[in-house]
Amino acid sequence: MGLINLLFQDPLAFLLVAVPLLYSIIIHELAHGWVADKMGDSTARWLGRLSLNPLKHLDPIGTAMLFIFGFGWAKPVPVNFNNLRDFRKGLIFVSSAGIVANIILAFIAFLFLRLLSPSSPEVIRTLFAYFAQINIMLAAFNLIPIPPLDGSKILMGFASRKFQYSLARLEPYGFFIILGLLWLRVLDPLIAFFRWVILGFISLFLP
Repeated sequence: MGLINLLFQDPLAFLLVAVPLLYSIIIHELAHGWVADKMGDSTARWLGRLSLNPLKHLDPIGTAMLFIFGFGWAKPVPVNFNNLRDFRKGLIFVSSAGIVANIILAFIAFLFLRLLSPSSPEVIRTLFAYFAQINIMLAAFNLIPIPPLDGSKILMGFASRKFQYSLARLEPYGFFIILGLLWLRVLDPLIAFFRWVILGFISLFLP
């Protein structure tokens, strides 16, 4: 669920939620660049993308999607996978980094919800609840194995060269494929499954 309804129902809560949520997608991209830098590709660092400055990361359409539909994206951090010390491991670790970052952020939000006293202001509870929800949705959405989403590159890391090539050829059309499948609600069960897995994983540490 997007956040547009929250804007009309409680503008203050919307403002309190907006900045952390925007940083959720920024941190997602920053994680990709940081792991790539550690694994041998410093492209993101050279281009100044290892930064928390939102102006360096936000994509207008991706940001609008975040608030309307509950998921979105930032401008992808550039990564030259050929520079990585281990191509296959690099595909897996760099592509997983953003997803892992969102899961960690969701875990932190749930932890704070647990620590809040019953008398805590409702707006604070709303903040952490939406923060957790959006980060879980971002992680689940990016696990979809359709280019250019992270799930496709994670899959490439385990696949044969021939299959990698086939997935890579889809990338120019991937955005339209994803939008079409979302409109037809074909991806709903897969996203729900990934959300269930992520929530199950978090519950192992927050029983």
